[in-house]
Amino acid sequence: MSGKKVKVGNLTLGDGHIYIQSMLNVPADDIEGNIRQAKELEAAGCEIIRTAVPDIKNVELIYALKNAVEIPVVADIHFDYRIALECVAAGADKIRINPGNIGSPDRVKAVADACRRNNVPIRIGVNSGSVERELLKKYGGPTAPALAESASRHIRMLEEADFDDIVISVKSSDVKLMTESYRLIHKSYDYPLHLGVTEAGTERMGIIKSAAGIGSLLLDGIGDTIRVSLTDAPVREIYAAKDILKAVGIGGGVKIVSCPTCGRTGIDLISIAKQVEERTRDITADIKIAVMGCVVNGPGEAREADIGIAGAKGEGIIFKKGEIIRRVPEEKLVDELMSEIGKIVSNR
Repeated sequence: MSGKKVKVGNLTLGDGHIYIQSMLNVPADDIEGNIRQAKELEAAGCEIIRTAVPDIKNVELIYALKNAVEIPVVADIHFDYRIALECVAAGADKIRINPGNIGSPDRVKAVADACRRNNVPIRIGVNSGSVERELLKKYGGPTAPALAESASRHIRMLEEADFDDIVISVKSSDVKLMTESYRLIHKSYDYPLHLGVTEAGTERMGIIKSAAGIGSLLLDGIGDTIRVSLTDAPVREIYAAKDILKAVGIGGGVKIVSCPTCGRTGIDLISIAKQVEERTRDITADIKIAVMGCVVNGPGEAREADIGIAGAKGEGIIFKKGEIIRRVPEEKLVDELMSEIGKIVSNR
């Protein structure tokens, strides 16, 4: 995690917590639509919301979102520095810009000065499609050193404007390039890092690529906030981000252990596992649940689970910490499991 701490609204990047972000995808002039989506994201567990502000007239969206949700709101701005100034005045909690496309050093300084006066951090967003032409020529393409040097240029612009409340991202749609770029930046700077695989794809492949890229960096202690970019409903990004954090041992909530099934499986385990996953999605308590196909992979291999089920022919057993509680018919297995989970939640 980063050495420098940066405040984003009431949150602190660099405090050891990995904050989950998403981005609104409703047209900026649809205020009500954006508010509905922002509230949905907040309810799902999103901790930071970002919205594009493509035109100065869309700054009103920042005012509306600030009044609608409790979590920090980030304004994503390109090309026109005046939009950044207006978004700061509107109460944005963070500004995302690429200093290289905002304009002259005076304009970059104007944004930095406004952000400093209002305690608003700036995220420098570099990706493989925004690398400067001379760096592409120098490095023979959008390589990791090219992305890192591009980010360094933008960091210097802000530092020369006496501004250091900086968050950095160096994204790519290529997982290997993304991880290499973040590792280079991590070695050179102690600013908080916003992790993400940009343009990762539709839900299935996007989650796979994000888990590989974001997960590998988090396992090495790199990163402070994450966004799983999916060509899908933004709320799915939140669920995916939570699952990635759980997978690397960072996120809390329900953790499900389920076997891949084999010829010994005596119940419809695939359907049961999916039901359990869906019905426990919104539980925030730290509970480990085992969904196993037979007694071989049941109480023995899953003895560390707080609660679990294992199948037999037409029925199943429910067990706690490896100890069998009772047997129940297959059709009642999920309901009985949920009843036991409810008891655990109420006692925590």
